[in-house]
Amino acid sequence: MLRVLLTRRWILLTLLFVALILVMGRLGLWQYHRYQQTKHSNHRISLAMHAKPVPMGTLTHPGATLPGGERYRPVTATGHYDPAHQFVVRRRTNADGTLGFFLVTPLITTDGDAVLVNRGWIAPADDAAAFPAVPRTPTGTVTLTGRLQLDETTRISGIRDVGGLPPRQFMLINSTQQAKKLSEPVLSGYLELVRTSPALAKGESAEQVAAPGSDSQSTSDMAVVGQGVHLPYAIQWWLFALMVPVGWYILLRQEFKERRKKAAAPAVAAPAAAAAPPAEPGSPEKPGTSTEPSTPAEPSTPAESTTSDEPSTSAGAEATTRT
Repeated sequence: MLRVLLTRRWILLTLLFVALILVMGRLGLWQYHRYQQTKHSNHRISLAMHAKPVPMGTLTHPGATLPGGERYRPVTATGHYDPAHQFVVRRRTNADGTLGFFLVTPLITTDGDAVLVNRGWIAPADDAAAFPAVPRTPTGTVTLTGRLQLDETTRISGIRDVGGLPPRQFMLINSTQQAKKLSEPVLSGYLELVRTSPALAKGESAEQVAAPGSDSQSTSDMAVVGQGVHLPYAIQWWLFALMVPVGWYILLRQEFKERRKKAAAPAVAAPAAAAAPPAEPGSPEKPGTSTEPSTPAEPSTPAESTTSDEPSTSAGAEATTRT
């Protein structure tokens, strides 16, 4: 096993698998931290939304930096609307996801301050550069109840604040930006309208912005999203990390199987070769044929020569006897 694991191929594979485990584990931790943050944020928002409404002037003042814990806190404001300085905020969606505008109208409070009031969503005009048709502005003194929202900035909302827009159109709801256009001091943050007293007449209401926890976004900045998804994603990444060693073991086992097959292949071929010894050099290819080379026959003495010699010998012996 060590001989296999110490090969260059398996060292690189093991390092790759370890890197995958570390990356997937880190991604799981990141998702788990997001889950904890979302859970904490949801709990904070729930506490803020169920708090008792208080006058907006008790939580904020012109130029103040509102703490995040006050966001969504129910607030009230009493005064009259200033339709001359109302404006729309571009690229906002309603509950159906339709792109349109938010209608924002300043409310001049009985204390002499101005409060930016997001009255709700309105549909765009046919001409994108034109100011859209807006509901009538309620007249007289009204008491508003809504959710306190922080000033929108590019850093918080991710929305780029571009210039050169048509008149009375903006990209963000920002009290500091609007304070330059109003003579009254503008309270920091804005009020997201929920209820009006006296009740609005027909044609005076825009489509109300949904509360957090619904299917749509409450505001454009840092909307509460991802509820219930971060924890499953964290578990998913950790399961993937646990599967990596399983894959590593399967590959290693397959490697051993292949090596055993290669090692067993020569051992099987050797007995087969021993059962049929190699043929003598010069043996013919077909069985049954003699492999020994034919020996040339000795030259035999012709029978005729032996026969002719015998009479001559007899004649000679006979001549000797006679002598």
